[in-house]
Amino acid sequence: MKAKWVTLAFLCVAGSQYITRAADLSRGDDRLGLVAPPLQLQHWVYSPALEISTLRGKVVLIRWWTEGCPFCVATAPALREFDRKYASRGLRVIGIFHPKPPGDWSVDRMRAAGARLGLRFPLALDAEWSALNRWWPELEKRCWTSVSFLVDKRGIIRYVHPGGEYHEALQDSDHARCDRDYKQIDHLVERLLHEN
Repeated sequence: MKAKWVTLAFLCVAGSQYITRAADLSRGDDRLGLVAPPLQLQHWVYSPALEISTLRGKVVLIRWWTEGCPFCVATAPALREFDRKYASRGLRVIGIFHPKPPGDWSVDRMRAAGARLGLRFPLALDAEWSALNRWWPELEKRCWTSVSFLVDKRGIIRYVHPGGEYHEALQDSDHARCDRDYKQIDHLVERLLHEN
């Protein structure tokens, strides 16, 4: 009888660690503290091609987005505000367009979609989702592809917003989480800009 309880306890502990790992994957905790992978993207607007290794010394906020995504539309004002507020202090905001389905793309389509959202910071095309898969591996275990990463001046991933939207809440209490996430990113950008 004792052996059954020991076995059951072992299975519960092992199972809870598996469940915790799955939850961590959906939130992006597995990416925190890692050196940011290369972007390796060829098609850019509003900037020559950028690479994480050449952005050392800057804080970088990267957001994957696509047209027709209501969460991307809702987050666009926050990205514009972060760029307006912090670009002169060393924040580089980058929007990475990942068409759905992968492979269905054109630079003109990306530029037009970005213009409709008022995005005037560097935009890159991730046509086949190659950069997304490097930054956000095991996509099948994640809830979103509209993910954001905050990278510090040393090129280390310090924050992951796993997708969906973030923005200042106007008066709609249904967006309290969005407002909380927006304020958290704003606070972290401020803090990372002060780090050496």
